[in-house]
Amino acid sequence: MNIRQLFLLAIIAYLGTGSVRANADYKNDKKYLELRDSMHHAFNDADSARFYPAVKNLEKYLLEQNDLHAYYTQRCNEIIFQLNRQNIYEAYILGRNLSMELREKKLDKEMYMAYNMLGHLNRYCGNKEAARRNFRHVLDEMEKYGYYESMPPIYMNLVNVEIDENPEEAQELLEKALEISRKYSPERVFDIETRKTLSYFNSGDIDKFIEGYQEYRKGVEEGKSSVHGRAIETYYLACTGKTDEAIALARKEFGDDSNDIITKIYEMDGRWKDAYESLRKGTAAKDSANNVVLINSMAGVREQLTLHDVEKKSARNRLIAMAIGLFLLSLLVAALTYIVFNRRKHLQELKVAYNHALESDRMKTAFIQNVSHEVRTPLNIISGFSQIIANPELTNDTEERQHMAQMMQKNCHQITSLIDEMLELSFNESTEDAVKEDIVEINDMLRDMLQENQPLVSPNTQLKFETTINDDFALTTNQVMLRRALGTLIDNAIKNTTEGAITLKASALGIQLILAVEDTGPGIPPEQAEHIFERFVKLDEFKEGLGLGLPLCRTLIKRLGGNVLLDKTFKGPGSRFVITLPIGGNEETFM
Repeated sequence: MNIRQLFLLAIIAYLGTGSVRANADYKNDKKYLELRDSMHHAFNDADSARFYPAVKNLEKYLLEQNDLHAYYTQRCNEIIFQLNRQNIYEAYILGRNLSMELREKKLDKEMYMAYNMLGHLNRYCGNKEAARRNFRHVLDEMEKYGYYESMPPIYMNLVNVEIDENPEEAQELLEKALEISRKYSPERVFDIETRKTLSYFNSGDIDKFIEGYQEYRKGVEEGKSSVHGRAIETYYLACTGKTDEAIALARKEFGDDSNDIITKIYEMDGRWKDAYESLRKGTAAKDSANNVVLINSMAGVREQLTLHDVEKKSARNRLIAMAIGLFLLSLLVAALTYIVFNRRKHLQELKVAYNHALESDRMKTAFIQNVSHEVRTPLNIISGFSQIIANPELTNDTEERQHMAQMMQKNCHQITSLIDEMLELSFNESTEDAVKEDIVEINDMLRDMLQENQPLVSPNTQLKFETTINDDFALTTNQVMLRRALGTLIDNAIKNTTEGAITLKASALGIQLILAVEDTGPGIPPEQAEHIFERFVKLDEFKEGLGLGLPLCRTLIKRLGGNVLLDKTFKGPGSRFVITLPIGGNEETFM
């Protein structure tokens, strides 16, 4: 999940177990609590007019108490507030100044704060691996110096890195943050629990999200505040069906950062066109010039941290030569690793491109071979019969002429069908969901198709129809596309069945309409169940067709919101193809 979606938790918010304190009892002072809570609420509300005066007053108070650890903690909160507002350059300047100041004052115990800022900057650049290393380093330093009560927010930073790629690990990190907070910093528990509630929404567990929302509201009524409050309120409106209100609130609260949230809300409401538009806008925003500025800024932060490390090493005069040698050796190893890694990556890309080229060449060859054969054969038949008919010495009777004309028409139809099939497959694969406005009485439609195809079956084959749904059952769909998909399956059965029966079946299971086409032909091996839905695949090369019928059928049915597959459990003889379609609002009529 993108950092701009998660509304950064106050990274090392409020106070830790300070490294330099003249007065360790001030945390119970009423003035301190008022200053802390004022900054906290302004931070969570993203109110810059309140936040800057509040944080400056708190910093002044902490300096008076000689608590440098707590003071620099608030300096970090200023940086995070700028990142939340997407003021990347301003955040970078503040981070650079913080790094220089800590290095110049030789506050080694507080240098983990600079690494924490570097972790956030790496996240903005999309370098998650570097961000993981930075945050893990921060946790190690905190544990080393005993800053336990400041560790939960760093765990939350790791949660935000892992939430998309490793959701299970993110949940473990959340629990770890809660465990430490309950023991060392109870004031953080509410923020972490509300973040956990957000994770339920993102994982689709709406019941747990609603339950968490109720707990959040209780906390708000008790005067608590969370940086995730605005997101929770927005998602709650979406869960209760108030989509437009949720979107309006997201735009008001998050401005340019609202696209990802709005996309998720539209997806939940099934408004896919709006979701696509929101996603497109969000993608464009993420490709803005901010990332370019940030990448350039990263070099300055790394330089400051490198200088700090060099100064620490310089104190050990007897190890200078070894340190320089190790540093140069590390650079060499890094360079060699980088070269090897990029070479492997390049070879993998070449291999993928080569496989794509082979596949494209295979598809092209299959297309040319199939089209050449399937078009040339009927053209030869048409050409031959036309020459016979054109012969002035032809003595054939009327019945033979009629037979020739029928064969010519049949082969013209075959060529037209091949071209239509190719065009229709191409059109449907490049189009979104179909317009479904036709009210189709399923049994009547199947009987019509049965009658239309009766003349095409072989003399030894019966065409049957079985149904368990009522004749008045109607489905709102796209009739042309549904008939085309069913016609493809029926035509496929007719081609492969010389004796026995072809059966059309209609039934309903739950909220799904099930249409099946069974035949008594040679059948299809189970291991070919998916292969036959690929383009130009023909298990019997001597059969008519390009091998596009089944791919077209699946494309059409998917556009109607359903699916089509070969029933591998069918005992035969022959094969059974099954179409499933959502019934939607027709549940009350299918029994």
